[in-house]
Amino acid sequence: MSNHSTETAIKVNSKKALQLVTELMAIPGKSGEEALIAAEIKSRLLKAGLSETMIQFDSAHKKSPIGGQTGNMIVKLPGTMRGPRRLLMAHMDTVPLCEGAKPVKKGDLIHSKSELTALGADDRSGCSVILNALLTILEHNLPHPPLSFCWMVQEEIGLVGVRLLTTSKLGKPRMCFNWDGKLSDMVCIGATGDSGMLIQIQGIASHAGAHPECGVSAAVIASRAIDDLYTNGWHGLVIKGKNTGSSNVGVIEGGAATNVVMPELTIKAEARSHNPRFRQKILDEFKKAFLKAAKSVKNSEGKQGSVSFESYLKYDSFRLPEQEPAVQTARLAIEKQGGQPELTIANGGLDANWMTAHGFPTVTLGCGQQDIHTTSETLMIDEYLKACQIGLLLATATESA
Repeated sequence: MSNHSTETAIKVNSKKALQLVTELMAIPGKSGEEALIAAEIKSRLLKAGLSETMIQFDSAHKKSPIGGQTGNMIVKLPGTMRGPRRLLMAHMDTVPLCEGAKPVKKGDLIHSKSELTALGADDRSGCSVILNALLTILEHNLPHPPLSFCWMVQEEIGLVGVRLLTTSKLGKPRMCFNWDGKLSDMVCIGATGDSGMLIQIQGIASHAGAHPECGVSAAVIASRAIDDLYTNGWHGLVIKGKNTGSSNVGVIEGGAATNVVMPELTIKAEARSHNPRFRQKILDEFKKAFLKAAKSVKNSEGKQGSVSFESYLKYDSFRLPEQEPAVQTARLAIEKQGGQPELTIANGGLDANWMTAHGFPTVTLGCGQQDIHTTSETLMIDEYLKACQIGLLLATATESA
């Protein structure tokens, strides 16, 4: 194409964009098993004429606690016009409930054909938004600033892929845009932090029929601690004065037989808050409750069990200032599409948490996902197509042209 003013008139091909997201959602790829979806994205880029030398994978999966088939996929393009490097990103993995999904269109929505599976719009719609932008640039030879594209792995299990991202491969982007959300007008500028807990309770085994009094039940210790936390407002939604957060006991594993006083039990829990100090306070209260419970349960000989408590950071909270260039640029793109940008703060984790921690301020934008992580999940076609147009504007730096 001959001039930049012509380029700004390029619109997303809705039919191609819809076909793309439908086909990507049908490819299985739960966390750690992203090889198939990565291969499909790579194949489409090569067919579009992208040089294989521009496609890289890092080794995030080799450092992941679950291993994995592939690392994060990174494409880096030199600019055909001057400007700061921009990065567009989304995550490839889906939750296990999406395995076997067959996307079908009904009216203004795409949903899973089976009522037993989720759809995978989270986050194949995001993957499709940024892939569509890159394919459109390649097809029409559109001018663009220096660009990086990232398809992340293992987001759904605690932002593992982005945490272990080889950031040196990104080309030092100045503005980063992540697609992983609902409405296309959304500009998410912050998110909560999350700390995990591993609590191991050691009781004393004994025969539950002949000598139950000789045992110390790990289950009783756990139940006393959890009741303490719930009663005192430290479990579930946690509001203490001006501070808010949440906590959850999510996994309890222990015991092998009903005729044995439970000798040991493992609990996995989490604490969230936008305020790191308050999140630490929740962790402290958990530890205190379990240690107190262990001391309160004794057998007939006066012996008691014990508790080991570990906490670890999954991701820290962040909040970008409204003046941040990525925030302002995203707003311009949404406004150019006729939208009304809505700044939001998320109570869940996003890949943007770790990107921002790595030193790359990242806003998260919506791409039509609805009722994620459930069998009722759908993709809102109009919102997805708006997101595709916003993605193309941001990739070509035409949001204010």
